[in-house]
Amino acid sequence: MTQAKYTIGLDYGSDSVRSLIVDVATGEEIASVVFPYPRWAKGMYCVPHENQFRQHPLDYLEGLEYTVVEALKQAPAGVAENVVGISIDTTGSTPVAVDEKGTPLALTPGFEENPNAMFVLWKDHTAVKEADQINELAKKWEIDFTKYEGGIYSSEWFWSKILHVSRADAGVLRAANSWVEHCDWIPAVLTGTTRPQILKRSRCAAGHKAMWHEAFGGLPTEEFLVALDPILSGLRDRMFKETYTCDVAVGKLTPEWAEKLGLSTDVVVGVGAFDAHLGAVGAQIEPYYLSKVMGTSTCDMLVAPTEEVGDKLIAGICGQVDGSVVPGMLGMEAGQSAFGDIYAWFKKVLMWPAQQIIGQTELVDEATRAKLLDELSDKMIMELAKAAEALPIDEKGVLAIDWMNGRRTPDANQNLKGAIAGLNLGTDAPRIFRSLVEATAFGSKAIVDRFIEQGVPIKGVIALGGVAKKSKLVMQIVCDVLNMPIKVARSEQACALGSAMAAAVVAGVYATTHEAQEKMGGGFETEYHPIPENAAKYQVIYEKYMKLGQFIEANLTR
Repeated sequence: MTQAKYTIGLDYGSDSVRSLIVDVATGEEIASVVFPYPRWAKGMYCVPHENQFRQHPLDYLEGLEYTVVEALKQAPAGVAENVVGISIDTTGSTPVAVDEKGTPLALTPGFEENPNAMFVLWKDHTAVKEADQINELAKKWEIDFTKYEGGIYSSEWFWSKILHVSRADAGVLRAANSWVEHCDWIPAVLTGTTRPQILKRSRCAAGHKAMWHEAFGGLPTEEFLVALDPILSGLRDRMFKETYTCDVAVGKLTPEWAEKLGLSTDVVVGVGAFDAHLGAVGAQIEPYYLSKVMGTSTCDMLVAPTEEVGDKLIAGICGQVDGSVVPGMLGMEAGQSAFGDIYAWFKKVLMWPAQQIIGQTELVDEATRAKLLDELSDKMIMELAKAAEALPIDEKGVLAIDWMNGRRTPDANQNLKGAIAGLNLGTDAPRIFRSLVEATAFGSKAIVDRFIEQGVPIKGVIALGGVAKKSKLVMQIVCDVLNMPIKVARSEQACALGSAMAAAVVAGVYATTHEAQEKMGGGFETEYHPIPENAAKYQVIYEKYMKLGQFIEANLTR
């Protein structure tokens, strides 16, 4: 009997990391463990009202060790000895300043509590000014280095964040030898290849967020970066020229990490990628089907044969990169800066009075107060959704704009703010909540329309992520607004599954990503279909959404 083989997919999200062990022959998910980042959970190093969101590398390292070890404990005997590969996905762009050894500065003396020495999370928008300057210079330059990034550079991306932190913190600027993406650092740690000059960089991260392209000979030129700001002088030479797709091996586990994790030093570690990209792989993306990761934000992935897209440049998206999702195909990315985060924001608004009143009452003890608040918080969205679902579609009702965290696509603009219009004295919480759900659906439609307008067809939608699995209300509204079917991936953890698929290719179990998808894919659990009369009504409201958005962008951008 042939011995079973397993791979581990590590999925680093915004709030936690998950390890998933998968049988490569069947795709069976053997064991899974989640580790919430403890420092992040306490709100450390973040200043939300200034859009500063930083994460300490120790959260990542502690989560890596804990989840793998605990998942192996849950797995049947013999699994650990037969793990052949590990691959990693992370949020992004989430870069960090590192020293000459590739160690994040927050792990070096003097920088332990400095947020600027930590990973700058994808949703950190402190670099809006820097993004604007990059865009202004790129449009004047002989080569527009943003042209493969949709033509607009974002504050959420690599160079904006590097420039902002470098300007804000002279100590980090002096100590930084290079900068590294989260998805590149974890594989390098596991394989002992963290030195910037040998560290293998992800094609996915570099192509979509760092303006890397083969046509440019790699990253933007030294002349461009120095013109942007002289403090960037010399940094390009300490960065990278080559990039690698997720079917390439970084190396094997070091003896130290093999011992920590309880694995063999024969385990192969693959080049990392972003969570949405490997999530699309895990959800069995196919050409011209939009893969929507629907969580705190959305990230929308589309793949197509490179020869069919040709020289077409898709304006206003988050990049088009050869091999960034499925090696051998062109990967295109779009997304919304906030999705589930908008629902969570509204819940916080409604919870505030209860937190103040219950938190101050002396009628019950502290444990009881905490329990009451937790129960109320847990039920809040459920009750709002139940009431909102019973409401009719109102073409003259409340209308919201989903830019509470800026706009990622189409046409990135992090200066934008959200809005709620059409309120009257009869407007209640369920109506506002439904308008927010509709707004996030309209934001999704704006992305679909942009691809179609630019000549890239969309045959259907594949949904994955927490919102897709949990909310029938949201999914049906999105389906009606898009007026196209949506298939929901069966796996509860498509991103980690996609990483496990990539690991199976890296370890040589399968020759291609497509083969791994066919063998390890979990299929789909349900499919939503648009209701024609709803779609017609939403088309009318969508046109109002677009007009209101245009007014806000023209008149209310700071």
